[in-house]
Amino acid sequence: MRLLHTSDWHVGRKIRGRSRVGEQKAVLAEIAAIAGTESVDISVVSGDLFDVSSPSSDDERLVYRALLDLAEVAPVAIVAGNHDGPSRLEAVRPLLELGRIVVVAAPRRPEDGGVVMFEGIGLKLALLPFVSHRSMVKVGEIMNLDPDQHHQSYEARMRRVIESLTATMGTDTVNVLASHLTAFGGVVGGGERDSHIFGYAVPPQVFPGSLTYVALGHLHRQQSIAAPTQVWYSGSPLQLDFGEKDDSKGVLLVDADPGKPASVRQVGLESGVPLIQLEGTLDEVLARAGEVEGAYVKVLLDEPGRAGLNDEVREAIPGAVDVVVRSVAEQRPRRSVDTSAHSPTELFREYLKTRELDDPDVVDLFREIEQDVSVQ
Repeated sequence: MRLLHTSDWHVGRKIRGRSRVGEQKAVLAEIAAIAGTESVDISVVSGDLFDVSSPSSDDERLVYRALLDLAEVAPVAIVAGNHDGPSRLEAVRPLLELGRIVVVAAPRRPEDGGVVMFEGIGLKLALLPFVSHRSMVKVGEIMNLDPDQHHQSYEARMRRVIESLTATMGTDTVNVLASHLTAFGGVVGGGERDSHIFGYAVPPQVFPGSLTYVALGHLHRQQSIAAPTQVWYSGSPLQLDFGEKDDSKGVLLVDADPGKPASVRQVGLESGVPLIQLEGTLDEVLARAGEVEGAYVKVLLDEPGRAGLNDEVREAIPGAVDVVVRSVAEQRPRRSVDTSAHSPTELFREYLKTRELDDPDVVDLFREIEQDVSVQ
């Protein structure tokens, strides 16, 4: 059987206020096209379809259309991520199931839908959505764990939950676990929410060798994790933040037979707008403006700050979504200012000097404000 693994779509995510809906629509269509070209038997989406738990109707329309496009090729299975709203996914679950789309928005016992058997392709699929510390005790009760096990650490409880979901997996089926979590050894991409990364990690040893493949979501960099079996993050299909500017984005194709190691192939995605970072003086940055056409750009300027500097950069580089002035003064010890015999405007001018800022227009504006205050 052949499985397509994708995750962390984050539909609705913007880049410094700019919509990325065009990219998101294009890349999801690209994923559906890959599923068709590669004749996959099932697609697995390992969480974070949306960027927020209460997405807009347009974002929901885009995601559900993309899922239905995948389902035209083969069945689709989804687990909820920490950005998804479980109740919203649960509400549309009956409708999605009519389109061959299996949704597990909250942890379930194996017999209640936590494990799904796809007889036609010999696949036994365990589905474990994101589990927070706060909800872990409740999950333990759902899985019928002993009450004394509720006091175990997050790691220990997750181990028991995974053991429960994989207990009946033998060598006569392809065994896959899909989940949204952090495994120790994984490298973050930069666009993840830190509070939901480092506090919710488990060791790779929690994944038993009976599993053929573990399809993870949560970390945005595509990568494999050293473990007793094949454990992979598919990563996000777009570069979501400048911490991901060097990441290659794609999906994973997994070929597997019962009782045999899985073969994993990385397939790149091309629809996203690249994220590029430029550094240097204003002249150095503007000299490279032609290199970054069609990209989102973060500019780090080694330049004294002044009014209009950001506008000058954005006019030359329309894709500049973030302009940060790294004044040399910030690297030096602060000078003290003698306040004994200066007017407010003179003090302000002295302050600008300590920051290596020399802009007469700003000083004049401050003087006008000072005069207005004095009149009042």
